[in-house]
Amino acid sequence: MPRYALKVEYDGGPYAGWQRQDGPATVQGAIEAALARLEPGPHTIAAAGRTDAGVHGLGQVAQADLAKAWEPFRLAEALNYHLKPAPIAIVACARVADDWHARFSANERRYLFRLVARRAPLPFERGQVWKVNQPLDAAAMQAGADLLVGHHDFTTFRSSICQADSPVKTLDELTVETVTRPDGYPEYRFHVRARSFLHNQVRSFVGTLERVGAGAWPPERVGEALAARERKACGPVAPPQGLYLAAVKYPSDPFAD
Repeated sequence: MPRYALKVEYDGGPYAGWQRQDGPATVQGAIEAALARLEPGPHTIAAAGRTDAGVHGLGQVAQADLAKAWEPFRLAEALNYHLKPAPIAIVACARVADDWHARFSANERRYLFRLVARRAPLPFERGQVWKVNQPLDAAAMQAGADLLVGHHDFTTFRSSICQADSPVKTLDELTVETVTRPDGYPEYRFHVRARSFLHNQVRSFVGTLERVGAGAWPPERVGEALAARERKACGPVAPPQGLYLAAVKYPSDPFAD
């Protein structure tokens, strides 16, 4: 059965996360239903990461095995047709080797978290960013973020329901970027990069760093929280709507051609 890699964008707002469930709508379920319109199912696809309810995808990658050989462009077009009007798009498609795996072949995942400081509501970006009322100290947040980069036991920043075998991970990047928006207000973009992540790890980072930016925590308290290796030492967990799975990297980019 030919295997295809799919690069997927989606608005996670209407969905109970990526992973198929009985009852609630999910991104995986929507794509599998679209595949069933092309070839008899059932279809089971695998993804590079299982995003939670409300989390978005800019560069999610999934794999699908089909009975016949499709020209990748035609497969993407057909899936997009059958996905309408869902807020899901197949932005690239490629034929890959039978032993290629969207999750296990990946060697890096990149997340983006968007946080906007503005008192007024955001009618055009509802569900797309986390809004706080007051500007934050980006330099202080970066000082706290720097304490998290490297190889650590991240128990403090791990959800209590995380199923990972070990809390030890290597965080390659946690950069805080400040962007002045067209409306004049600041947007803080957290760029996070690692081979793999624990459940709620990025949202735990951002929620903790927001406390630093707001002046409620000194930056060094982030290091103390990390060293505590206790979930109760973590700051508040940021809401899901500001989080995006931005990109998944492989030793050889399946979409390069």
